[in-house]
Amino acid sequence: MYRKRDFPVKVSKTEVVAAALPVQDHWLPLSNLDLLLPPVDVGVFFCYDNKHNIGLSFGNMVGVLKKALAQTLVSYYAFAGRLVKNAAGEPELLCSNCGVDFVEAFADVELKDINLYNPDESVEGKLVPERKRGVLAVQATELKCGGMVVGCTFAHQVADAHSANMFLVSWAEMAQFKPLSQPPSFRRSLLLPRRPGGYELSVANMYVPISALPPPEDEPGDAHRAAVSRIYYIKADRVNELQALANIDNKTSKEKKRTKLESFCGFLWKMIVSGKDSAGDNHCRLGIVVDGRSRLIDGDESEAKLIGSYFGNVLSIPFGEKKIEELKEKPLNWVANEVHAFLQSAMTKEHFLGLIDWVEEHRPELGLSKIYAARVTKEEPAVVVSSGQHFPVRKMDFGWGIPVFGSYHFPWGGKSGYVMPMPSPKGNGDWVVYIHLMQDQLELIETNAAHVFSPLTSDYLFSLT
Repeated sequence: MYRKRDFPVKVSKTEVVAAALPVQDHWLPLSNLDLLLPPVDVGVFFCYDNKHNIGLSFGNMVGVLKKALAQTLVSYYAFAGRLVKNAAGEPELLCSNCGVDFVEAFADVELKDINLYNPDESVEGKLVPERKRGVLAVQATELKCGGMVVGCTFAHQVADAHSANMFLVSWAEMAQFKPLSQPPSFRRSLLLPRRPGGYELSVANMYVPISALPPPEDEPGDAHRAAVSRIYYIKADRVNELQALANIDNKTSKEKKRTKLESFCGFLWKMIVSGKDSAGDNHCRLGIVVDGRSRLIDGDESEAKLIGSYFGNVLSIPFGEKKIEELKEKPLNWVANEVHAFLQSAMTKEHFLGLIDWVEEHRPELGLSKIYAARVTKEEPAVVVSSGQHFPVRKMDFGWGIPVFGSYHFPWGGKSGYVMPMPSPKGNGDWVVYIHLMQDQLELIETNAAHVFSPLTSDYLFSLT
């Protein structure tokens, strides 16, 4: 249990950390896939106890972080730049080594008392910094127990989770004087549009130009219905049980088996409508973020290294739309099969090349995924799932041990929900799940899926160490 619901955080120092070597000023255009991202920020944080920092004061650890950050920014120079508008009004990166805002703070709380189940209360505005001018902001927060929280906020238009994960691992490697295991590539030519371009109908069904969006409508009661963030954990045996239920009528062939992510998404899709009236033709939409790097390789191993280390956004969001009545009545294996079916439209090289061409056709007008653009109401909800199974929490050792806990933090402000399952720091198959949904949807999950979703507690947190 958590014993302290609120705590003050005092900022003691803010300075700019720039790349350790000079970076020649230059412009780095955003790719067509970057231009599909709205101007939102993403947070991530890591919690460290005091067991492995013997002989290291908070000042010592901050010194390690800053020095390693400056060295890492030499390779990841995009994170030391800033976003500006070009003549066409599109965002692009000015790589001028303006640096990263680095905040030092003190929180009058022990790690075991931070209510991480409710990051709106404990993380937002306290342990994850606000990005004010550059592309990336960092905060190191000393805790009363001698532990530390390292938080970052970055512009999503510049980097997806794959890119951010590469940077985070490189930062930790640099702190331990290790060579970078995966230096980044900024080779925008990998994502150039084709001449002539073209795209399949499925791409046009997934994305829409901003000008084609209907004016926003306020649903009655919207002012009193805000999305909230929560963090849960799911035991490994529960994840396996969901997968088994999702495959209950499937053959044993590998091709037929639904993945853990597909099984989880099917279960989530059912749960967020589990208390709704099934009368009428109301629908619920569910989307899944697909990383296109492995799809663009398409068996070409010569391209694998380049695209695997590509820094930027290489994402698409296929989605499905089903009647709420169907989702409630059909078994999990049927819903998981529907998830698998809509995912297939974004699993090819042609899909991503077509998406690049679609953006090119509409430039300089911006586009948006239709699951974000469609009208979302209490009666017709929508949620996007982004797999965080490559979240490198066990690689984030700066020299004082791996984190006790880590998570992404993305209270993005839209009406569509956002869910990210990530691996537990223990590496035992458990999942940590960040959820940003409307309060009534969370209540459905906690009421009807309490056997799967367990609120993150300090007891679970410290059973990991």
